[in-house]
Amino acid sequence: MIFDEKFIARIQEAIERRDESFFWRHLKPKKQEVRKSFFASALMLSAHRAKHLNKLDELSADAVIINLEDGVAPEYKRVALLAAALFLQQSRDNLPLLIVRVNGVLQEEIELLNSFYPDSIRIPKVRSVDEIKRALELIKAPIGVDFSVESKEALQNFYKFKIDKRVGAAFLGILDLLSDLKIAQSTLKIGNPTIDYILAKFLIDAKSADILPVSFVYQDYKNLEEFEEWCRYEKQMGFEAKACISPKQVDIVNRIFKSFDKQKALYIKERFEQMAKEGITGFVDEKYGFIDEPIYKDALNILQKNY
Repeated sequence: MIFDEKFIARIQEAIERRDESFFWRHLKPKKQEVRKSFFASALMLSAHRAKHLNKLDELSADAVIINLEDGVAPEYKRVALLAAALFLQQSRDNLPLLIVRVNGVLQEEIELLNSFYPDSIRIPKVRSVDEIKRALELIKAPIGVDFSVESKEALQNFYKFKIDKRVGAAFLGILDLLSDLKIAQSTLKIGNPTIDYILAKFLIDAKSADILPVSFVYQDYKNLEEFEEWCRYEKQMGFEAKACISPKQVDIVNRIFKSFDKQKALYIKERFEQMAKEGITGFVDEKYGFIDEPIYKDALNILQKNY
């Protein structure tokens, strides 16, 4: 836990009363180290739920998205922002990456967060590169800039959004996207060719632009069996990261998306490099069959995953 139970109760009471003065008495902006790391599991937590945020140091998620947008009622957004800042100023030791999902490219909101150095700020409902440019202007370096793909315009063009090295991850908001495309959400089924096309386009466009593609939130959090099916399906497609809304979903994502044979990859790397010194870059190995440069590069990709 970050805070003891008594202080958490006071935080939650201040949120419910919308008592901004409580937070300003405890906020002390300071520079934090902004961490850059690959992640597989990203857990969404609402900023106005103090008890949930208080477990940041107990979570198995690689990243936590502190949500200020959907799920936070308009009258609580300001105090939720201050609550997020209170947790952001705590020590980052043993904490997941901290990504704040804001309400748009809003100067006042972003400027406050800049003082508390989240690892990244996620911009929702982006439709054009101009919004990314504006976000990069407002968000202080080296804080990262992530964004959501939730509209037809974003799906068509988001590969163009990699205009700065700070642009890191794209989160697929598939339900909003389907609504914007006027496609029934009932089509969201494994193996549906329309959904396969959306997922494949999102994945390839992101990878081509060196953006981390984060697959969509599965809303039926109690249906863990189907969630696991989606994870296995998406991993087969080539996805390496997925957003979650419960710790149980996180456990499944970690188990499936982080399942790589690193010992095999290390063996292939060492064997290829040994043979390359002899001028041989394609050969039959007694353990793993034919090994050449593409196989070697795949092994390097696996070994670079720094979970």
